Amino acid sequence: MADLDTQSNKRQKAGGLGSDPDVDPRVPVLRISQLDALELDSSLEQLLWNQFSQCFQNCRPGVLTPLEPELRVLLHLLLWRFTLYSRNSTVGQSLLSLRYHSKASSSSQYRPLSPRQKLALAVLTAGPRWLQERSYHLLPCLGLSTRGPMSERDDGFLQKGLRNAFAVVSGVTKFASLLNFLVFLRNGRHPVLAERLAGAQAVFSKPNVVRDVTYQYMNRELLWHGFAEFLIFLLPLINTRKLKAAMSLFVFGGEGSDGGGRDRQEVWKECGLCGEWPTMPHTVGCRHVFCYYCIKSHSIADAYLTCPKCGAEARQPELVNMEMQMVGR
Repeated sequence: MADLDTQSNKRQKAGGLGSDPDVDPRVPVLRISQLDALELDSSLEQLLWNQFSQCFQNCRPGVLTPLEPELRVLLHLLLWRFTLYSRNSTVGQSLLSLRYHSKASSSSQYRPLSPRQKLALAVLTAGPRWLQERSYHLLPCLGLSTRGPMSERDDGFLQKGLRNAFAVVSGVTKFASLLNFLVFLRNGRHPVLAERLAGAQAVFSKPNVVRDVTYQYMNRELLWHGFAEFLIFLLPLINTRKLKAAMSLFVFGGEGSDGGGRDRQEVWKECGLCGEWPTMPHTVGCRHVFCYYCIKSHSIADAYLTCPKCGAEARQPELVNMEMQMVGR
């Protein structure tokens, strides 16, 4: 029993500080597992940022906006300190039984990342993102002073040149990331450029790990996607306006069509669709009036249009002659 405990302690120490005999770096890791680990890490970082932002929800709006890039970098470094730096794997990799292996070693056995590689991985991940968000705010902080018209012109050229340089560097970085991803699809290693530059490769932390997706999860996803596609197909076919008019007619009852002249004047003061004073008033066979453009556009869109007020079947729009009476003050 003591020998088993001693062997287990040695294995834990070997896994944390040195080689692990149970891990074979030559076993290829599925591409989808590496991409899922990155998505889990990104989701965790976004979740923590949302929780952090809720702490300031009672403050004035935009209180975190001036320092948002720096706060995101600080949050990323805190996650790096308590996950990758201490355990040699991110949260997403831990959930998928993965860890980083150092490519700097020529040995075929597993070797954890060195502190320098971990720091390089953190800087290469958070640094470009922060620099991209702060590129246009860094130019005024370079101490470009103006001393006359010539100096102002030189500073303008310098700022424009720096902006172009930032744009070129950003474009080259994105193009390199694209090439790296194409290479990753080819050989299945280093999904992001930072891992390739730091010499970090994702390997299995346990031997004989099989990616297993339960049938219940697959069944739930298939049912949800099928239901979503059915709603996307069905909703455009439902005439919500006609359904609303039918429900209103059933609940509140229809309005009489033989009301007095005073009630008719009250009804004719607003369009039955937009609620404003009717422009070029038209009727469709009931006691309500509509703007010409309102009723014409709705009749073109719906061949079986009904009056949204009383539910009567709409006929061809007919012009209404309304008499205007000037009332003195």
